[in-house]
Amino acid sequence: MTTVRLGSTPGIQQLRFDEDDGDGNPGPDEIVVKIHASSLNQHDYNVVLGRLPSEPGRILLADASGVVEAVGENVEDLAPGDQVISCFFPYWQDGQPTIPDFSTTPGDGLDGFARSRVVCPSTWFTRAPAHLSFLQAATLPTAGLTAWRALVVEGQIKAGDSVLLLGTGGVAIFALQLAKAVGAHVIVTSSSDEKLARAAALGANQTINYREHPEWEREVLTRTDGRGVDHVMEIGGPGTLPQSIAACRVGGHISLIGVLTGVAGAVPTAHLMARQQRLQGIIVGSRQQQIDMVRGLEAISLVPVIDRTFQLQHLGEAFTALAEATHFGKIAIQIA
Repeated sequence: MTTVRLGSTPGIQQLRFDEDDGDGNPGPDEIVVKIHASSLNQHDYNVVLGRLPSEPGRILLADASGVVEAVGENVEDLAPGDQVISCFFPYWQDGQPTIPDFSTTPGDGLDGFARSRVVCPSTWFTRAPAHLSFLQAATLPTAGLTAWRALVVEGQIKAGDSVLLLGTGGVAIFALQLAKAVGAHVIVTSSSDEKLARAAALGANQTINYREHPEWEREVLTRTDGRGVDHVMEIGGPGTLPQSIAACRVGGHISLIGVLTGVAGAVPTAHLMARQQRLQGIIVGSRQQQIDMVRGLEAISLVPVIDRTFQLQHLGEAFTALAEATHFGKIAIQIA
């Protein structure tokens, strides 16, 4: 089977495709997982482009879903035959975050899951939702858990809340589905009327084309009778954060989950303070939060949206598709 690694220099064209022997037996606290699927995230793309300091030869991809083939003698919470998903922060098991970087993230600081089989500690995986396929489950470890933590864990979302989602990528669409499942009112922005129509079909209450409304924060305020929304999923960073602050209600919650417009910039701190908002940086979540998410998704039967699927040997084409940003939801990778 194919294993995909970073090349000696950054870039999609420099990806290295090797053969994976898949050998290895589990140690006392380890499991053997046959990897069936993965999915792409902006983080994976940043690794490929060299924007993150990963080592040449690193096995790519942070997300994985698969099936347990064997377990070590001390493993009690997983068994052969269990369908599982990987953890973005395998050493963040529970409690408050303590890891400030990606040194322990698969596909970046550690070898990832662009391969057919892995032997690792059992705590690097959790059980997958029973109602999902391998491809669907593979969208959860990064995008799914980010949305879950932002809205459920940190945002404490409830029925009747209002949510503003910037864009229609994997995190945003998962957040749309999750917010609607708990009875929230959702506003989605995009530059594509086609994507906005698809968002509406998924339950978005209102949509805004930000090319037609470049001052979209004013449109949000108009549509919320001047109040603003309770929650904002902010993916742009410095280029959009001032508008998100303006669109969020006094005392509202802004989850900063992306920096697509740059890693630094001016922030209207006086406006943020005057509106008494909580601006929180969020990078995925802990293993316990993932366990809670799996239980929650099973309860509401949420099925992630997959836009396109590529075979692992066509991973370069998949990254090109991600860069074109025409997808709605997730881009999945078939491995087994």
